[in-house]
Amino acid sequence: MTLLYIVIATLAGGLLSVLIAASLTVKLLGKLVRHLVSLSAGLLLATALLHVLPEAFESKADTHQLFLTLLAGLMFFFLLEKAELYRHNHHHEGDDPHHHHHHGFDAEQAGRGGWSVLVGDSIHNFCDGIIIAAAFLADTHLGVVTALAIIAHEIPQEVGDYIVLLNAGFSRAKALLYNAISGLSAVVGGVLGYFIVGPWEALFPYLLVAASSSFIYVAVADLIPQLQRRLPWRETASQLAWLAVGMGIVVVAVGSAH
Repeated sequence: MTLLYIVIATLAGGLLSVLIAASLTVKLLGKLVRHLVSLSAGLLLATALLHVLPEAFESKADTHQLFLTLLAGLMFFFLLEKAELYRHNHHHEGDDPHHHHHHGFDAEQAGRGGWSVLVGDSIHNFCDGIIIAAAFLADTHLGVVTALAIIAHEIPQEVGDYIVLLNAGFSRAKALLYNAISGLSAVVGGVLGYFIVGPWEALFPYLLVAASSSFIYVAVADLIPQLQRRLPWRETASQLAWLAVGMGIVVVAVGSAH
């Protein structure tokens, strides 16, 4: 049953993002992505700090080793970003009048980068699959909350990548297809994680801390900087509201587990 949960959770993020991208116009996607960025930032931070990290530190694992794992995880994702394999900006043509790029900037930036986006996204999704597997193996409720946080981030990321692929010259059908194939790497990571990580229960706390480092890094280095722009007060209030909703979801989920 745990393996089934893992497969469903890893499929959900990729499928939802593809369905959303396929059903909406690019202009509407841009507006949707901005709200989802705020929501997923709140979800990721709250999941890491209020649920996943406490679960790891309540284990019998050495506290200093767990903090060392957290530091190593943050550095690892920083290096992945440096290699341009992990983080992708969600900005796209015409998504925000506050961006001061010339027309065609995104197409120039994408250029030959469409394939590198797909490779990087596949690696990202594979890692997410392993994280989801470890969370479900540790505790089903923890797995659900962790998967929810990952899915919330995957939707704006995959939609953003879809728009980058369009700017890179991919047709709408090909961009959707390749995005869906890239999303399947999360399923591969989840299934492999189930069979490889499962027998090593002592590693669960460290994997949970590694998951938290991923959540914290994505939220702080990727999502929140996109929100830190001078905006009209209504847009700022909207950002704060979506952040609060994301955090509130996790608070309610954690409360219901106790």
